[in-house]
Amino acid sequence: MGCLNSIRTVSPKTEWQLQEAKNRFSEVFEKALVEGPQVVSRRGTKRVVIISEAEYNCLTHPQGNLVDFFQNSPFAGVDLNLDRNRDYPRDIDLGG
Repeated sequence: MGCLNSIRTVSPKTEWQLQEAKNRFSEVFEKALVEGPQVVSRRGTKRVVIISEAEYNCLTHPQGNLVDFFQNSPFAGVDLNLDRNRDYPRDIDLGG
């Protein structure tokens, strides 16, 4: 499964109440590997998402470098004016 391929709207089959998740942990574990993220709720509030190691690695280890990031940006090729006005020096208060 590629990076973020399984990120999608969570269906009821991938949501678990904490007690049920504890009782059926092997099933929750297997579903996280095969079907994607599993959401665990406590007292009706979504608290934890269980994901496979592969998906975790995709989320925590960037794919590519900074140059690739900027080249693939939707703003690549936009003509930006990055010149700064050097006519006036800045006033700096040195506290003295």
